[in-house]
Amino acid sequence: MGRTERLYKIQRLLNSGQAVAMARFLEALEISKATFKRDLEYLRDRLGAPIVWDSEASGYRLEISANERIHPLPGLWLNEPEIYALLTGIELLGNLEPAPLIGRQIRPLRERLEKILELGQFSTEDIRRRIRLVPMGARQPSSEHFQAIAHALLSRKRLKLRHFGRLDATVTEREVSPQRLVYYRDNWYLDAFCHLRDDIRSFSVDAIEEASPIDKSAVSVDDVVLATELDAGYGIFSGGTTKVAKLKFSPFKARWVAREYWHKNQKGEILDDGSYLLDVPYFDDRELINDILRHGSQVEVLGPEELKTRLKQEAQLILAKLQ
Repeated sequence: MGRTERLYKIQRLLNSGQAVAMARFLEALEISKATFKRDLEYLRDRLGAPIVWDSEASGYRLEISANERIHPLPGLWLNEPEIYALLTGIELLGNLEPAPLIGRQIRPLRERLEKILELGQFSTEDIRRRIRLVPMGARQPSSEHFQAIAHALLSRKRLKLRHFGRLDATVTEREVSPQRLVYYRDNWYLDAFCHLRDDIRSFSVDAIEEASPIDKSAVSVDDVVLATELDAGYGIFSGGTTKVAKLKFSPFKARWVAREYWHKNQKGEILDDGSYLLDVPYFDDRELINDILRHGSQVEVLGPEELKTRLKQEAQLILAKLQ
């Protein structure tokens, strides 16, 4: 019987409301007195369980207030590998946010997990030192704006935004109904219904210069509509008619690309010569072109023709700067 199962049984016996003799624990758990003492110490010191010895009843009981019938034992009923996995996930999550917005919420959980793990095989310091996130191209959004956006998103309120448009370098003021925050390629984006454009838009959070809450209920967009409008095409760009890029990677590159996730609706096929044929749906070719170019001569664009033309133009511009 593993420790987790034993702790559950101890909990059930104590929840009877009666003092439980040690002999009853040893019989039910089929363990030695020393093992029971260690489990008892773990429950008290690591999980904070209010287990006391009742000398009059010659047994152990839960010290609960008069208006409580059963005191559930605190703590997460996870085994050690599961706690390590959860703690690692918390560390990763802490590195994703631009400010301690999420950290304040998860700090009590992290502290409890660290306390449970103090006697484990790996320390939490080892986890921090040995597991790293290395962001590439991350743009730091304003902590204040991020918190305002997240609060409005979860409380289903509208926002007044001042947004800097990078394409035309203009600043616009908009009233939006936030739908979701998306973490994509080390940067945060806000998907929202824009009341100025009367349509769904995606805003890079670092390009938001002001985010003020409005005391109006947000308009909610159905998840299916969001997926159709924002998730059908490649990358973060959306809108327009979906096209399909047909890319052929060399046998050398196929070793990696065949295992890569480009889009949920991608189609891939390993050809007889070892090359890899990849079909990727897209709306806007800007991000797709960047990803194609990073594979250099190891990828061939088979179609559509307009994508091939755009890549030729970009390649010519790059070549001109090298001369």
